[in-house]
Amino acid sequence: MDLLLYNIGEIATLSVGDVSKPLSGIEMVDREKLIINPGNAILISKGIIQKISSQEELIQDFAPDFSEGKSNLVNLIDAKGHAIIPGLVDCHTHLLWTGDRSNEMNMRQNGLTYQEISKRGGGISRTVESTRNATKKHLINLGQHRLNQASMNGTTTLEAKSGYGLSVESEIKLLEASSEILNDKCNLLPTWLGAHDFPKGKSKGEYIEELITEQLPLVAENNLANWVDVFCEPGWYDLEQTELIVNAAKELGLKSRLHVDEFVDSNGLALAAELGSSSADHVGFSNSDSRDKAHNSNTMQVFLPGTPYVLGKNLGDGINECIENNWIFSLATDFNPNCQTLSLPFVASLATHRLGVDPLAALVACTRNPASTLNSELKHNVGSIYEGGPADLNILKSEYIDYWCQTPGLSPIEKTIFSGNLV
Repeated sequence: MDLLLYNIGEIATLSVGDVSKPLSGIEMVDREKLIINPGNAILISKGIIQKISSQEELIQDFAPDFSEGKSNLVNLIDAKGHAIIPGLVDCHTHLLWTGDRSNEMNMRQNGLTYQEISKRGGGISRTVESTRNATKKHLINLGQHRLNQASMNGTTTLEAKSGYGLSVESEIKLLEASSEILNDKCNLLPTWLGAHDFPKGKSKGEYIEELITEQLPLVAENNLANWVDVFCEPGWYDLEQTELIVNAAKELGLKSRLHVDEFVDSNGLALAAELGSSSADHVGFSNSDSRDKAHNSNTMQVFLPGTPYVLGKNLGDGINECIENNWIFSLATDFNPNCQTLSLPFVASLATHRLGVDPLAALVACTRNPASTLNSELKHNVGSIYEGGPADLNILKSEYIDYWCQTPGLSPIEKTIFSGNLV
């Protein structure tokens, strides 16, 4: 039976122009074009938005027997005058791993850097040790629980990286676990991140050879990931090594998304642009020329403000620099052992409360813009609300769109609909 949402407040459709493409600059805050006024209803059929029109018209056409919130012809959801936004899109998460690194907070407070903690056996390598020992069933259960947490915060599409295995067997196990997580609440899109660090017991050259000749061919042959990722940072993978891995992946038909410029500007963003990567993530220290280059090559800059926040660092000027220069950008959670949040509303709260980003611009950066880097692997373009598009949307606990990112410790979501079904 069809579903009719009525008694709706504002609707942030974000559907101006070509919905497959991102917005930038002033386009991200154009309320006249991105938001439609109260008084409309949404008709959903077979997981697709069939019509967005006046409530009076849709009730007359599809629920003529409507009385006191009931109809025998369609299922009804009363939005109670609350605002509706698209399903949120988290384009950077490390969903699957096990272990506990909460002791690293004390290390950081005592002056150790991320790099120094890693050299002492902490960081990625510590998580790798625990994750390698986990069964695939345990990883699936963890992933399911975490996906539920993301869903509670309004996420309906999520990218999930491997990267805590650092061996053929363990990286494949992580990707297989991702594919076996029940995705009835959220689209789940996998990325291979075997090049997250270097494992103990192998030289850098030996491990890179394994990545190119063993891991990547298995990933491609078994369709285990849509993208590859490399931790391109000084002390981990340098520019030459990153380019080598990405080009090997290209030959196998795999696209790329890269970790770059998190700690210093090492020209990682410029490389991502040259390689045609779908996105370059972190980009906290990227220079202006690199940002402009990325924009012109359609490489999405993905900012992860939760990470500098938990590391006690400044959130930087990159986001506002992108807004001022009309460069495309997105926001994501970077869920990982150090940054344990799957709440895009919280991430957007950091951007709005700490950096002065307009709540509507933050919404675009958590929906339509990141969706533009993922849509190629989905049947329909997600990230906006439009007739003929997927019925992935959130009813807020407020009549105002801006409420969506103003409750950092609580979920602002009252109801989530994914693929036409109430989650």
